[in-house]
Amino acid sequence: MVIVFILRATQFGRYIYAIGNRERAAYLSGVPTRLVIVSCFVISGLTAALAGIMLAGYSTKAYQGMGDPYLLPSIAAIVLGGTHVLGGTGRYIGTVVGVLVIVLLQSILSVLQMPEAGRQIIYGGVLLGMLLTYGRGARLSE
Repeated sequence: MVIVFILRATQFGRYIYAIGNRERAAYLSGVPTRLVIVSCFVISGLTAALAGIMLAGYSTKAYQGMGDPYLLPSIAAIVLGGTHVLGGTGRYIGTVVGVLVIVLLQSILSVLQMPEAGRQIIYGGVLLGMLLTYGRGARLSE
């Protein structure tokens, strides 16, 4: 909720959207693009560190690749929710729906006792399918 407020109701959030749509146009409009981009990387690093600390606390051990199983499903959920990989389009509710679909898919694959390699192939197929859908939509709209 705090992030939604920052993105929708503050000047910093509008700057982020402007840079995400077209960085050069935002720069020419007077947006301090370097400062905003560095700030976004700092915020991203802090949230990633917090997630790593919580994951280490949850699993009671820490090792370098402990977040790897979460990487592909999280990207698949975001893409499935309608967020374009290259930026510019996407909504919060779509991301929530994408996460719900991926969690449902994970539950089904767990019940079917699918091995991890098969799960990664399915997530990759979802990603590839959505990327092909996005590419097809772009060609049809031109």
